[in-house]
Amino acid sequence: MPNPNQLQQIRFKQKAVAYLNKYFTGESIDYKQIIAIIIPIFVDQAFIIVMSLLNTAMVSSSGVAAVSAVSMVDSLNIFIMNVFVAIATGGTVIVAQYKGGGNPDRMNAAASQAISAVTIVSVLTCLLMISFHGPALNFLFGIAEADVLHYAKIYLIANCISYPFYGIYQAVTGVLRGVSDTKASLALSLIMNLTHFVLNLILIIFFDMGVIGLAISLIAARVLGMASALLYLVKYNHTLRFRIRNALTLQFSILKKILFIGIPFAAEQMFFSGGKLLTQTFIVQFGTLAITANAIGNSISLLFQVGGAALSISIVTVVGQCIGRKNVEDARKFIRSFLWLSSIFFVAVGALLLPLFPFLVRLFSPPEEIIPTIFILILLLAVSEIFLWSASFILPSALRAAGDSKYTSIASLLSMWLFRIVLGYILGVTLNFGLIGVWSAMVAEWGVRSFIFYRRFKGDKWYKHKLI
Repeated sequence: MPNPNQLQQIRFKQKAVAYLNKYFTGESIDYKQIIAIIIPIFVDQAFIIVMSLLNTAMVSSSGVAAVSAVSMVDSLNIFIMNVFVAIATGGTVIVAQYKGGGNPDRMNAAASQAISAVTIVSVLTCLLMISFHGPALNFLFGIAEADVLHYAKIYLIANCISYPFYGIYQAVTGVLRGVSDTKASLALSLIMNLTHFVLNLILIIFFDMGVIGLAISLIAARVLGMASALLYLVKYNHTLRFRIRNALTLQFSILKKILFIGIPFAAEQMFFSGGKLLTQTFIVQFGTLAITANAIGNSISLLFQVGGAALSISIVTVVGQCIGRKNVEDARKFIRSFLWLSSIFFVAVGALLLPLFPFLVRLFSPPEEIIPTIFILILLLAVSEIFLWSASFILPSALRAAGDSKYTSIASLLSMWLFRIVLGYILGVTLNFGLIGVWSAMVAEWGVRSFIFYRRFKGDKWYKHKLI
């Protein structure tokens, strides 16, 4: 006969299972499979964000100019590398739909073609950016101080060299997520990001190499990440029968499907990141201390978004497989459940991390005068994310997984440029609210995105695209 404590545990477990079945089990996929998808991606995102935070903290030991340079270049890098991520996401969607539809041959072909497409784009981007890195930096950030621009050139060239390695890594992990092999994606992420962190520790902290050390560790980590990803896909993955020779032959019928998702998303990401890049040029006008406060605020804010980011990635696999099985009701049910779960994550993470702000900000050794500004930025995001972030970012990922890529891209571009950019300039520059004005405009744009995408989700046009 169970004792009272055991009975309480049994009842709790029964209630938990009933809840999971109600909200996370359908005909297409059950809660155990969804948890198996989410947890590795969550751990992966948490690890990436913590490593990014620690890497930025290490670079801060080299001075304000180094932090500012890395922040400026990263805003440009996000603009470029999101193109690789966008095409890889096209691969994830098509692979997931073929898996859901039970077509392994087309699934394997889609995986090969996704890797081919990302490889071609990343190599061309590498060559183009290395050729024009100087004019690009001078055009975007020419008014920055001389030492900031010097460090920025070193860091940008290193990133350009690493683009093909990072692109192939993203393509491989994207197709692995499409077949729900998120544990492998997690392992590959740990390999690449731990290597980056350890090399940063050695080169920046012990050898005091600053931005040059950061550049070397970045290239080495991404080379290892790519090699590990291809080795796993060729030798150890049993779901996808990938052969490198298959990726050397282009199959335009499948490429067309991948690019139907990837190109609008890539355009969206380029213009979206371009908008963020433009706001960075606003921030440069506020001075080096403002650039530093923005960089530190961005790094800390990523910690608050770890749960939402993981769900935004996971929903692509879940909805893609539901649509592949032609089960729209399951897709709707899981989208709603993911939105609520994301908001719960934001409440929990905010309650945990806000009291830790003094410790987190000290990791970056910032000048004392910018700490109050950073706290206001983090508090603004921590509160607004609970209500606005999930519908603003998880919903478009879900719509895109169903093939509704063109609408989500156009809506995202319009909201970005008409609200975040214009309002950011008015609040930050014209009305002289500075950095807080720019961030307030970003939050306002989340609200606009949430309204647009929720209206789309309530209708029926988003799932009527025929991809496979």
